[in-house]
Amino acid sequence: MRHLIPALLAAAAITAAPAATAREKLAPEDELAKLLEGRVAGEPQDCISLSTARSSQIIDKTAIVYKSGSTYWVNRPKGGAESLDDDDILVTKTTGSQLCSIDAVELRDRTSHFYTGFVSLGEFVPYRRAKGE
Repeated sequence: MRHLIPALLAAAAITAAPAATAREKLAPEDELAKLLEGRVAGEPQDCISLSTARSSQIIDKTAIVYKSGSTYWVNRPKGGAESLDDDDILVTKTTGSQLCSIDAVELRDRTSHFYTGFVSLGEFVPYRRAKGE
């Protein structure tokens, strides 16, 4: 019995440790601000080239950030932004080589691949590193 109590205390400490060291999740606007830190907004565009967009990132209930080289294109959807979840997959169906503000993007659950919603894209705002940095 004497050996059981220290073992139980050690197990409880190990179980509690991840909760204490877990990284606090930022609010969506704060997460976007951190991502864009040191960058300056440019003139909004209606379309971006899909061939240069290398990756995308969903900011929960806020925006989709498309990365093209050193430029981050931020799209705040006109409709459906509340459906954005960073654990979803974006399914984009376009008729050309560009993604435009008139396009809709489907959202699918990463695990089940079930439909979870859609967003109507807005304008794309380019964010580039401030000159001199």
